[in-house]
Amino acid sequence: MPTPRIALVTGGSRGIGRAVAELLAAAGHTVAVNYVSNEDAANVVVAAIEAAGGTAIAAQGDVGDEAAVAALVKRVQEALGPIEILVNNAGITNDDLLMRMKSDAWDSVIQTNLKSVYLCSKAVMRGMLRGRWGRIISISSVAGVYGNAGQANYSAAKAGIIGFTKALAKEVGSRGITVNAIAPGFIATDMTQALGDDVVNAAAQQIALGRLGSPEEVASAVGYLASDDASYITGQTIVVDGGLTI
Repeated sequence: MPTPRIALVTGGSRGIGRAVAELLAAAGHTVAVNYVSNEDAANVVVAAIEAAGGTAIAAQGDVGDEAAVAALVKRVQEALGPIEILVNNAGITNDDLLMRMKSDAWDSVIQTNLKSVYLCSKAVMRGMLRGRWGRIISISSVAGVYGNAGQANYSAAKAGIIGFTKALAKEVGSRGITVNAIAPGFIATDMTQALGDDVVNAAAQQIALGRLGSPEEVASAVGYLASDDASYITGQTIVVDGGLTI
């Protein structure tokens, strides 16, 4: 059995974040399910984890806000103990062509998708350094690898996560802390389903496996990177896209 750890999953109330929270709990870890506003959804995830025999709490906090992150991490650590696994999953989109993109659309996406990774990673780092063990896993995107038209803000944020991951991995590797990223492709979530069947079907035709991925398939990669089996992997970006970017 793996050593039980304390995990924080940002944006853990739905989609990929929910799948990650449930998988980590199933592996024996205690999970803090972070959410911003949808308390009911977070409580549903906690209830599902508990029904399966796991341990979890819901933890409110805007991970793009420095004071909110400090308060969030403090609450989780007081309730559960030092955070040993951090999954930076929280993210939003606010798409537009650059010539039409407003500054607030740029700023909001950078703050939620990239600044949150900096804030949360920094907030948990002291405990990881003290314990000489840690896993920081951030959800990037294939958009951060090859770019998406109409998503200059999102692509920049997700590419920034990859650079951040490499730099931090070099800083903390000697202390037993690994830092990695996962770049999902087209994953079947509420966000993608809202695009409509025509868009989803067209996207599936561009994927080597001929279908969208599931949140659970992304979560499996997170679970591996969080495990002792991945102790010699750091600074890497694992692409989970069904062959979209081949």
